[in-house]
Order: sequence, then C-alpha cells, then structure tokens
Amino acid sequence: MKAIARFYRNRILDEIEAQLSDHPVDITKQKKVLINLSPPWTGVSIVRELRVGDYIVFYDVDEANKVVYIRAVRKKPSGKTTEEIL
Repeated sequence: MKAIARFYRNRILDEIEAQLSDHPVDITKQKKVLINLSPPWTGVSIVRELRVGDYIVFYDVDEANKVVYIRAVRKKPSGKTTEEIL
C-alpha cells in the first residue's frame, strides 16, 4: 500500500472498512467472487474482489472465525484482465 498515492490509499482503506466490515460475502456491484482464478497464495479456495476506482482488492473470508484476509491490492489498467494483474 505504500506505493499507492495517499489519496487512493485512503479511499481504498475507507472502502475496505465500509464494504467488508459487516457483509464481506455479499455480492454487489463492487464485490464479486472470482471463479476459476488460481491465486499466487496457497490455502485459499474462494477469491473475491472489491473494486475501488481503478484498483482491485483481492480478499478471502474465513466465515467460521469472521475474518477477512486482504491478499493483494492492484491497479487494473484498461485492457488488462484480472488474471494478468494478479
């Protein structure tokens, strides 16, 4: 997150808190489940994304323990696929 400009970093953190605090598994216009995505980290069966402007927050949820794990934050340039930026 240090490499992201302060304005965008604060916006991303605000959206993480607003969107993922209470109902992280709900699917909305900004949140979705990524099907058939092979993440670079292990032990995660379902990867989700939260879109914040030009950025995507990749996360997963441990519903039993009510924990959200933020795995990566990436800028998504136009014309690139989600798989290409991860």
